[in-house]
Amino acid sequence: MPAALYALALGGFGIGLTEFVIMGLLPEVATDFGVTETVAGYLISGYALSVAVGGVVLTALLRRVDRKKALLGLLILFIAGNLLSAVAPSYDLMLIGRIIAALCHGAFFGIGAVVAADLVPENKRAAAIAVMFTGLTVANVAGVPLGTFLGQAAGWRSTFWAITAIGVIAFFGILVLVPATPADHGGRSVLEEFRIFRSVQVWLSMLVTVLGYGGMFGAFSYIAFTLTEVGGFASSTVPWLLVLFGVGLFAGNLLGGRFADRNLVTTLIVLMAALTVILAGFALTAGSKPATLAALVLMGGFGFATVPGLQMRIMNHAADAPTLASGANIAAFNIGNAFGAWVGGLTLAAGLGYTSPLWAGAAVTLAGLVAYLIAARVRGGELAKSPALAR
Repeated sequence: MPAALYALALGGFGIGLTEFVIMGLLPEVATDFGVTETVAGYLISGYALSVAVGGVVLTALLRRVDRKKALLGLLILFIAGNLLSAVAPSYDLMLIGRIIAALCHGAFFGIGAVVAADLVPENKRAAAIAVMFTGLTVANVAGVPLGTFLGQAAGWRSTFWAITAIGVIAFFGILVLVPATPADHGGRSVLEEFRIFRSVQVWLSMLVTVLGYGGMFGAFSYIAFTLTEVGGFASSTVPWLLVLFGVGLFAGNLLGGRFADRNLVTTLIVLMAALTVILAGFALTAGSKPATLAALVLMGGFGFATVPGLQMRIMNHAADAPTLASGANIAAFNIGNAFGAWVGGLTLAAGLGYTSPLWAGAAVTLAGLVAYLIAARVRGGELAKSPALAR
């Protein structure tokens, strides 16, 4: 794979770290600023909403910009946001810093996915996208625990200083390694590019993303309660158990990209069907420690293995504006995160127990599979074109 892909992955690592490390540092941040846990939680939800907005708006605004320059500009935004978070004298400025950093998230992955796909031959495009997303998975496996430990040992601000430094390194990596990639808008106006949203398949692709990925994230959002209240694990072991989940993310991302290149249709069907079974199985065996350890790896693996394929599908159905479509699908991932967490929260509020988010996740993922089968049938012949399903 081209070295440029690893520069993109480093940027993805920094962005993934920014998104998730705050979860482990929230108590320290809340105490420092003198706010409640609920108010501190806005640093997470505000980030997610900003990602959804930036994924579409910034991608559209940068459509006429050379993609390399666009990525560099987005990293400047990322560096500025994290720098503000590191020095923020008040909660309000910290929240502003989070929002600024989040604005680049969707556009970076959206534009970066198109750049990554263009760096390799046609039959390796999903694998190239997976390499770029490897940075996000490594952030979960190693970056978040290390960032949390750093913040607890040297103060939470030290973590954001470290993330700022990562952003600077990624900036120069992309500057040196990524080739200039002229924006491909074909002279179209913004309104003309937004016509991709007239396509039923574009909307169905985003719906599949929301449901197919949202089910896994919804179950993950409350996994700490499942591990401690049902599995009987000590709270102190939860960060290390989540490393297992991150290992699954890492492996699933790479393998999912390779299989999607071979057969996109079959890969997505098998992955979502398997994830549904894994989540339901996890709910049934959450009281067993060995079964829980295996389920964490499998949930992360099969959940994130869908990402390269889901990203490729919408790009395939929006050939006139692949960058905008890619950014919109990154927004769909984050909407899926919020939706899945909301559904899981409803089951807990209803008193259905600490395994209920897993059951809810299985149901949402199953809905994603049904949506994908409908989308493939609406397209006409998509299922028939899959060699594995044709046999």
